[in-house]
Amino acid sequence: MFDVAIVGGGPAGSSCAAFCAKADLRTLLLEREIFPREKVCGDCLNPACWPILSRLQLAEHVRRLPHSVLERVEFIGIGGRTLTVILPAGDEPEIAIKRSLFDQLILSRARELGTIICEGSTVTALTAPNAVTRNWTITATDRTFESRILVAADGRNSTVGRLRGLLPRIEKERIALQTHLPLPHDFGNRVVLQFLPEGYSGQAPVGDGELNLCLVSVPRQMAALRNWAEVRFGISPQNSWRTITPLTRASIATAHGSLFLVGDAAQVVEPFTGEGIYYALASGELAADAIISQNNGRDKAEIAAAYSTAHAQLYRGRLWINRLARAAVLSPRVASILLEAARFQPALLRLLTAKIVR
Repeated sequence: MFDVAIVGGGPAGSSCAAFCAKADLRTLLLEREIFPREKVCGDCLNPACWPILSRLQLAEHVRRLPHSVLERVEFIGIGGRTLTVILPAGDEPEIAIKRSLFDQLILSRARELGTIICEGSTVTALTAPNAVTRNWTITATDRTFESRILVAADGRNSTVGRLRGLLPRIEKERIALQTHLPLPHDFGNRVVLQFLPEGYSGQAPVGDGELNLCLVSVPRQMAALRNWAEVRFGISPQNSWRTITPLTRASIATAHGSLFLVGDAAQVVEPFTGEGIYYALASGELAADAIISQNNGRDKAEIAAAYSTAHAQLYRGRLWINRLARAAVLSPRVASILLEAARFQPALLRLLTAKIVR
């Protein structure tokens, strides 16, 4: 019997678990993978993450992991013209770090604080609280658990959302591929966002001499975009790529009584905008605050409404970056023309970069 059960061990689920366990709640986390594992992501950690990592007492641990401090963003148009925006410097910079390292660190912190963690555990059935029992019954692989509160932190294709009939219709208009490669000579501490006729590519050094390479395209163009990457970076056709879809999905209401949704389970963020990890950590902390309040006897409906409002505020005025990334793939030539126009209005690119690395 647990106070809170969390499905999904990424940054959203692990941060929520860590904050709940820190408040002495009996906390369970179920994760279908065995960590460490990689995940399709731009691997960028924007400066807004540092205060949350400090509250988890992890900031210095992150700084000791292999990473790159990013100094600039380069936008490259289809014609090859490059525009550069300098990133903020200081003690809390934008960095790039492999998800296998970062996610393992957060999960380990949740465990240190007392969270019971079951890896390799896939949720197969849920029974919601009812007139007979006030608890959630969660069946995962070959075990059953009970919990007063349930948190869905299991990503854009959320199993919890599907089992509860909350998952909206999924559009597979675009797909993404990602891999890590040896860092090219003289690549530097930069993020590259490159527009191509077939879609776009994101590139960033992640430390230890490795490069994160992401490709985003529509299905019919992905083979051509992958061929470009193989030629550009000398990649073997047998190279292993990770993939993810959908990149767009309608949002889900974030609170349903004693069910809370966090991270991409609630609101999908483009993997390459540089913001996804921040939203995961921040929504995990918001949900933990709400769960702690429920445990202290505050009105459940009032707390759920407050969490929904705070969650919406977290994203307000920022999801246009998602729409911009979508448009860049569906109309790469138009995006490249707009990039060319930005040469005469550099404040537009500075605004975009500031939104991402606020």
